Amino acid sequence: SLTVLQALEDGLKRADADPSVKAVTICGENGKFSAGADIRGFSPPKRQDGVLGPIISLIERSEKPVVAAIEGIALGGGLEVALGCHYRIAHVKAWMGLPEVTIGLLPGAEGTQRLPRLIGVPAALDIITTGRHIPATEALKLGLIDEVVEENTVEAAICLANKV
Repeated sequence: SLTVLQALEDGLKRADADPSVKAVTICGENGKFSAGADIRGFSPPKRQDGVLGPIISLIERSEKPVVAAIEGIALGGGLEVALGCHYRIAHVKAWMGLPEVTIGLLPGAEGTQRLPRLIGVPAALDIITTGRHIPATEALKLGLIDEVVEENTVEAAICLANKV
């Protein structure tokens, strides 16, 4: 939603400007990282507000480490947000993917560029073109995530952020 995008952007800008903040952890609510965009809200943006790509670029450009704490699902734009983070930790029961292709859409926030850079072209093409959801254990083998945890994902992400 626009509210979530604005909060993410504002939070990142505040964290970058605050010298007492050493790292950032991005997580979802209620055991889910993000299911991505609600397709009912798709329409040509009238201005840059509400466009996910620039917010992901802001994450990627942060001089402070940004860690995604993936619980439940990270699909579509949610996975693209995680791809913009410097590190990714996922709960063992988490699933990731870019399912928008199954309804005729391509990932629109540069996931088609970031995913191949991270896991290689063959694996990325499989995920991008099939819309397949992959479990955390497979994502770890592919190099999509840095760590799989069985306990508190957010605490693990904060711990990693403190280390780096």
